[in-house]
Amino acid sequence: QSVISQLGFTRETNYGKLFEVRTEVKPNNLAYTNLGLGSHTDNPYRDPVPTVQLLHCLESSTQGGESVLVDGFNAAKKLREESSENFENLTNNWINFRFSDDKTDLRSRVPMIEINDNHEVIKVRYNNRSIDTINLPSEKIRPFYLAYRHWGEVIERDELKVIFQLVPGEIIIFDNTRVMHARTAFSDKGKRHLQGAYTDLDGLYSLLNILENRNND
Repeated sequence: QSVISQLGFTRETNYGKLFEVRTEVKPNNLAYTNLGLGSHTDNPYRDPVPTVQLLHCLESSTQGGESVLVDGFNAAKKLREESSENFENLTNNWINFRFSDDKTDLRSRVPMIEINDNHEVIKVRYNNRSIDTINLPSEKIRPFYLAYRHWGEVIERDELKVIFQLVPGEIIIFDNTRVMHARTAFSDKGKRHLQGAYTDLDGLYSLLNILENRNND
């Protein structure tokens, strides 16, 4: 929270102001197991999504559990170069994301790849664990899944990944509307504990503007 206070304000969610990423006995999210997680953006079922994510490593005494980052804008560029049809399928078709448990039912309907009027990518959303029923006309289902599969294959290419091992005391901060994150599986011997939080880009941009104004004085 002390880091977030330098950037803006904590974005509180149903997970709280801070959330703990560690194994739980009865997890309501795959993140709370020792299984690997594929590349994804967080909370695509939320509108608006948290735009900045922080993950602080508190403990890492297990084998595995490497962190992975993927630039979603670069992956979208690769997809567009390889198949403009598949790219357009993911920008033109809005799909459902959802998270629910006994206390929460969050839903959104958004495109996986969002572009502006100049056809520039401005946001990506990708989370296989949160995608809901695909509610599209029947003639669009197969083309959508072909595009979705291609997108997933591009995202998981090794050459697009940055892989590293977080150690206690380190923190990573990334744009959740651009950068996907993942982790490798880890041993059930030892412990891996990350503490996470969200904030938003407006606070970060405000800080940068203030610093720029000071430098110009």
